[in-house]
Order: sequence, then C-alpha cells, then structure tokens
Amino acid sequence: MDAFSAKAAAFFAAALAMSIGSVGPSLGQGLVGMKACENLGKYPQSSSDIQRTMVFGMAIIESSAVYNLLIAGALLFLSTYL
Repeated sequence: MDAFSAKAAAFFAAALAMSIGSVGPSLGQGLVGMKACENLGKYPQSSSDIQRTMVFGMAIIESSAVYNLLIAGALLFLSTYL
C-alpha cells in the first residue's frame, strides 16, 4: 500500500466518521427541541426550568458530535505524516 492509498483511506474514514457520527446527535437534538417546545406549550409557567434542562441536554448531545469532529481531525492531521 503506497502513501497515496493510505492518505485516501484516511480522508475517506474522516468523511465517513463525520457523516455517520453526526446522524445520531442531530436526531437527538431534534427530539429534545421537539419535546421542549411541546412542554413549553403545555406548561408555560415552568419555562425557565424546561429551557435550562433543554440547553443542558443539548450540550451533552453535542459533545458526541464534537468527539466525531476531533476523531476526523485527528485522521486528517495524522494522514499528513504518511
């Protein structure tokens, strides 16, 4: 396997990691936002509690997407040394 093939495989793996790894967090954030909007409509008096919980949940969900970005970045960065 030559260096070009190894770099191509690293680029493909980075693209695959970002594309597959971003599906779960995006679906999770959509569901959290949907349920938060439903509950804000039902219980407007507790909007600050719902909003605080939603933002905390979104931050936790987004962390997995950031980990995917770090892995893809590491693959791209390390492919320069092949």
